[in-house]
Amino acid sequence: MILAGDIGGTKVRLALFTEEEVPQCIHEEKFASRDFGSFGELLRVFYKNAPKETPSCVSLGIAGPVQEGVCRATNLPWVVSSKELQRELKIERVYLINDLEANAWGLRCLPAEELFVLNRGVKQAGNQALISAGTGLGEAGLYFDGKHLFPFASEGGHCDFGPTTDLELELFQYLRRQYKHVSYERVLSGSGLFQVYRFFVEEKKCRENAAVAVAEKEPQRVITEQAVRGECPTCVKACRLFLTVYGAEAANLALKFMAVGGVFIGGGIAPQMVSLFQEGDFMKAFVAKGRFAELLGKIPVKVVLNDKTALIGAVRYAQEAH
Repeated sequence: MILAGDIGGTKVRLALFTEEEVPQCIHEEKFASRDFGSFGELLRVFYKNAPKETPSCVSLGIAGPVQEGVCRATNLPWVVSSKELQRELKIERVYLINDLEANAWGLRCLPAEELFVLNRGVKQAGNQALISAGTGLGEAGLYFDGKHLFPFASEGGHCDFGPTTDLELELFQYLRRQYKHVSYERVLSGSGLFQVYRFFVEEKKCRENAAVAVAEKEPQRVITEQAVRGECPTCVKACRLFLTVYGAEAANLALKFMAVGGVFIGGGIAPQMVSLFQEGDFMKAFVAKGRFAELLGKIPVKVVLNDKTALIGAVRYAQEAH
């Protein structure tokens, strides 16, 4: 069996898969990340209900930079080490990779119906890119060697936020008063969407929404729901600005990786906003790159609908690494 995991700042998915050519999931559980002081503590809870058979392999995608088999999670107070897991679990094959790299491995396993086409573009062989706003902002690439695509991780979500309009410049100044460094993740994440909403309210551009004001947990979810239903002008404006910045940064990533083979929008936020993506703010910003507008317009852009892509990708990585 393969023990696979998707370790994020908000939730953790762990599952046991068979080691067949097409792996089958035989046990899966989802946990709230912050209910546990460490990954080891969470793992012990998982094993209480899991089949007693010892896995032959562990493959984990984790939200943070992985260096020499160790990851200090970006949005969690956890340190996860492949060597420590080898000792604790008495399993030789332990793979620890960035969660966006795991997502990139999972892309090739998804059927067409689990990808929403935002821009059909032109089918081309070449590099691909993945950008995912969720608890944080993850970015990864897939290098094309002429025959195959090879996923690789990055920490591009922590690059400087570059405003392109007067409104975005005001947003940047608002965020700079709160943070020493304003990265794209400060805008393109769950907490970032809430910050964009607070910007409109606190800068007296829009009225506070009562439902958002009383939301104790995940106000960004309420903002999204209100915007999708068109019930709150403030939430609509916050989501539109969020999507404009999202489109601009997705295009930045596409240009840096020369991702003519396609750009994929992953993470937990995009599937909830598909109807808002369709309204055009994302793609308008995506192609607004001057002399490279035509090149970007030809790139296929798709929203990933399967929230288990990283888990699937962790299994695929283990198969490829064996």
